[in-house]
Amino acid sequence: MPYITVCGGETFEVDMGTKLVLALEDNGVNILHRCGGNAICTTCRVEVLAGDYLDITNKEKKAFENKGIDDQLFDDCLRLSCQILVNGDITVRPILTVENTGKTVGPRPAD
Repeated sequence: MPYITVCGGETFEVDMGTKLVLALEDNGVNILHRCGGNAICTTCRVEVLAGDYLDITNKEKKAFENKGIDDQLFDDCLRLSCQILVNGDITVRPILTVENTGKTVGPRPAD
């Protein structure tokens, strides 16, 4: 089973194929997600520091473009945690959380 390490936080084990946003939330990281995991709001973004993950999806690219986020950022390391299926060890830094934004999360993303 893969491990997720949160920069400045803990490391925890998750089932293979778990959505990163759910793995973070279920392990005490108050990752912001406002659109229910539909790659629309971009609030669940994370910086991927190391690990195994698939290339950015067209859905993610479109969401970032719609929000005016520089494509160099997502080409390098910025991803939507609702679009990453954990398929190996990964280290991430959540960008927007309940604590650093003061906002509440939206509906729980589907598994």
